[in-house]
Amino acid sequence: MSSSLTALALQIGVPLVGRVLTQRLGSGNARLITEVIDAVARRLGVSPAEAEVLAQTDEGRVIDALRETEADMPELIALHASALEAQTALLMAEQRGPWWGWAWRPAFMWLLAFLWLWNVVLLHIANAVWRIALPPIDPGVLLSVTGIYAALYMGGHTVKDWVRVTRGGTP
Repeated sequence: MSSSLTALALQIGVPLVGRVLTQRLGSGNARLITEVIDAVARRLGVSPAEAEVLAQTDEGRVIDALRETEADMPELIALHASALEAQTALLMAEQRGPWWGWAWRPAFMWLLAFLWLWNVVLLHIANAVWRIALPPIDPGVLLSVTGIYAALYMGGHTVKDWVRVTRGGTP
Protein backbone atom coordinates (compact mmCIF):
# COMPACT_ATOMS: atom_id res chain seq x y z
CA MET A 1 0.00 0.00 0.00
CA SER A 2 2.56 2.57 1.10
CA SER A 3 6.00 1.01 0.94
CA SER A 4 7.97 4.26 1.06
CA LEU A 5 6.12 5.48 4.14
CA THR A 6 6.56 2.09 5.79
CA ALA A 7 10.27 1.95 5.07
CA LEU A 8 10.77 5.50 6.30
CA ALA A 9 8.76 4.86 9.48
CA LEU A 10 10.84 1.81 10.29
CA GLN A 11 14.08 3.60 9.44
CA ILE A 12 13.51 6.67 11.65
CA GLY A 13 12.29 4.77 14.69
CA VAL A 14 8.56 5.35 14.98
CA PRO A 15 7.76 1.77 15.97
CA LEU A 16 4.02 2.05 16.49
CA VAL A 17 3.37 3.58 13.07
CA GLY A 18 5.84 1.14 11.55
CA ARG A 19 4.06 -1.85 13.14
CA VAL A 20 0.69 -0.70 11.80
CA LEU A 21 1.98 -0.09 8.30
CA THR A 22 3.77 -3.46 8.07
CA GLN A 23 0.78 -5.57 9.16
CA ARG A 24 -0.90 -7.65 6.50
CA LEU A 25 -4.14 -6.12 5.31
CA GLY A 26 -7.32 -7.58 6.68
CA SER A 27 -10.77 -6.21 7.36
CA GLY A 28 -9.69 -4.89 10.77
CA ASN A 29 -6.25 -3.64 9.76
CA ALA A 30 -7.30 -1.83 6.60
CA ARG A 31 -9.21 0.84 8.50
CA LEU A 32 -6.38 1.52 10.94
CA ILE A 33 -3.77 1.62 8.17
CA THR A 34 -5.94 4.03 6.21
CA GLU A 35 -6.39 6.23 9.29
CA VAL A 36 -2.63 6.35 9.93
CA ILE A 37 -1.80 7.14 6.29
CA ASP A 38 -4.55 9.80 6.19
CA ALA A 39 -3.19 11.35 9.41
CA VAL A 40 0.32 11.51 7.92
CA ALA A 41 -1.06 12.97 4.68
CA ARG A 42 -3.10 15.60 6.60
CA ARG A 43 0.02 16.70 8.46
CA LEU A 44 1.80 17.00 5.13
CA GLY A 45 -1.13 18.88 3.58
CA VAL A 46 -1.41 16.45 0.66
CA SER A 47 -3.51 13.47 -0.41
CA PRO A 48 -2.49 9.95 0.70
CA ALA A 49 -1.23 9.15 -2.81
CA GLU A 50 0.91 12.29 -2.82
CA ALA A 51 2.28 11.37 0.63
CA GLU A 52 3.84 8.28 -0.93
CA VAL A 53 5.59 10.45 -3.53
CA LEU A 54 6.71 12.91 -0.85
CA ALA A 55 8.22 10.04 1.15
CA GLN A 56 10.58 9.51 -1.76
CA THR A 57 11.30 13.17 -2.57
CA ASP A 58 11.05 15.16 0.68
CA GLU A 59 12.00 12.83 3.51
CA GLY A 60 12.44 15.61 6.07
CA ARG A 61 8.79 16.72 5.96
CA VAL A 62 7.56 13.15 5.96
CA ILE A 63 9.73 12.23 8.95
CA ASP A 64 8.27 15.13 10.92
CA ALA A 65 4.73 14.08 9.93
CA LEU A 66 5.39 10.47 10.94
CA ARG A 67 6.74 11.54 14.33
CA GLU A 68 3.74 13.82 14.92
CA THR A 69 1.38 10.99 13.98
CA GLU A 70 3.17 8.64 16.34
CA ALA A 71 2.86 11.21 19.14
CA ASP A 72 -0.85 11.89 18.49
CA MET A 73 -2.10 8.32 18.04
CA PRO A 74 -0.26 6.16 20.59
CA GLU A 75 -3.37 4.91 22.38
CA LEU A 76 -5.13 3.85 19.18
CA ILE A 77 -2.09 2.20 17.68
CA ALA A 78 -1.03 0.52 20.94
CA LEU A 79 -4.58 -0.77 21.48
CA HIS A 80 -4.63 -2.23 17.98
CA ALA A 81 -1.22 -3.82 18.45
CA SER A 82 -2.23 -5.39 21.77
CA ALA A 83 -5.45 -6.71 20.23
CA LEU A 84 -3.47 -8.38 17.45
CA GLU A 85 -1.12 -9.93 20.00
CA ALA A 86 -4.07 -11.19 22.06
CA GLN A 87 -5.68 -12.75 18.97
CA THR A 88 -2.42 -14.46 18.09
CA ALA A 89 -1.99 -15.76 21.65
CA LEU A 90 -5.56 -17.09 21.66
CA LEU A 91 -5.03 -18.84 18.34
CA MET A 92 -1.80 -20.41 19.56
CA ALA A 93 -3.46 -21.56 22.80
CA GLU A 94 -6.32 -23.16 20.87
CA GLN A 95 -3.91 -24.99 18.60
CA ARG A 96 -1.96 -26.44 21.55
CA GLY A 97 -4.98 -28.06 23.16
CA PRO A 98 -6.56 -31.36 22.18
CA TRP A 99 -8.85 -31.34 19.15
CA TRP A 100 -11.96 -32.02 21.21
CA GLY A 101 -11.30 -28.84 23.21
CA TRP A 102 -12.31 -26.71 20.26
CA ALA A 103 -14.12 -29.14 17.93
CA TRP A 104 -17.32 -29.32 20.00
CA ARG A 105 -18.28 -25.77 19.06
CA PRO A 106 -18.43 -26.09 15.27
CA ALA A 107 -19.63 -29.72 15.46
CA PHE A 108 -22.54 -28.80 17.70
CA MET A 109 -23.28 -25.77 15.56
CA TRP A 110 -23.64 -28.01 12.48
CA LEU A 111 -25.69 -30.52 14.47
CA LEU A 112 -28.11 -27.81 15.58
CA ALA A 113 -28.36 -26.45 12.05
CA PHE A 114 -29.20 -29.94 10.79
CA LEU A 115 -31.75 -30.55 13.56
CA TRP A 116 -33.54 -27.28 12.80
CA LEU A 117 -33.48 -28.01 9.06
CA TRP A 118 -34.77 -31.52 9.75
CA ASN A 119 -37.55 -30.32 12.01
CA VAL A 120 -38.72 -27.49 9.79
CA VAL A 121 -38.15 -28.81 6.24
CA LEU A 122 -36.68 -32.28 5.73
CA LEU A 123 -39.03 -34.17 8.09
CA HIS A 124 -42.10 -32.91 6.22
CA ILE A 125 -40.56 -33.78 2.86
CA ALA A 126 -39.67 -37.29 4.09
CA ASN A 127 -43.18 -37.80 5.49
CA ALA A 128 -44.74 -36.70 2.19
CA VAL A 129 -42.44 -38.70 -0.07
CA TRP A 130 -42.55 -42.01 1.86
CA ARG A 131 -46.08 -41.53 3.27
CA ILE A 132 -44.94 -42.13 6.81
CA ALA A 133 -45.51 -40.21 10.00
CA LEU A 134 -42.13 -39.59 11.58
CA PRO A 135 -42.61 -37.48 14.70
CA PRO A 136 -41.00 -34.04 14.82
CA ILE A 137 -38.64 -32.96 17.57
CA ASP A 138 -40.46 -30.95 20.18
CA PRO A 139 -39.74 -27.30 19.25
CA GLY A 140 -39.46 -26.36 22.93
CA VAL A 141 -36.73 -28.95 23.48
CA LEU A 142 -34.89 -27.87 20.32
CA LEU A 143 -35.11 -24.22 21.33
CA SER A 144 -33.87 -25.05 24.84
CA VAL A 145 -30.89 -27.00 23.51
CA THR A 146 -30.10 -24.15 21.12
CA GLY A 147 -30.30 -21.65 24.00
CA ILE A 148 -28.02 -23.75 26.21
CA TYR A 149 -25.49 -24.05 23.38
CA ALA A 150 -25.62 -20.32 22.75
CA ALA A 151 -25.08 -19.68 26.47
CA LEU A 152 -22.07 -22.00 26.60
CA TYR A 153 -20.52 -20.97 23.31
CA MET A 154 -21.19 -17.26 23.44
CA GLY A 155 -20.73 -16.73 27.14
CA GLY A 156 -24.41 -16.23 27.78
CA HIS A 157 -24.39 -12.68 26.50
CA THR A 158 -26.55 -13.42 23.47
CA VAL A 159 -29.25 -15.18 25.47
CA LYS A 160 -29.04 -12.65 28.30
CA ASP A 161 -29.39 -9.71 25.91
CA TRP A 162 -32.22 -11.41 24.03
CA VAL A 163 -34.15 -11.99 27.26
CA ARG A 164 -33.57 -8.39 28.35
CA VAL A 165 -34.81 -7.02 25.00
CA THR A 166 -37.90 -9.26 24.96
CA ARG A 167 -38.79 -7.98 28.42
CA GLY A 168 -38.67 -4.38 27.20
CA GLY A 169 -35.14 -3.42 28.20
CA THR A 170 -32.18 -2.33 26.15
CA PRO A 171 -29.24 -4.59 25.30
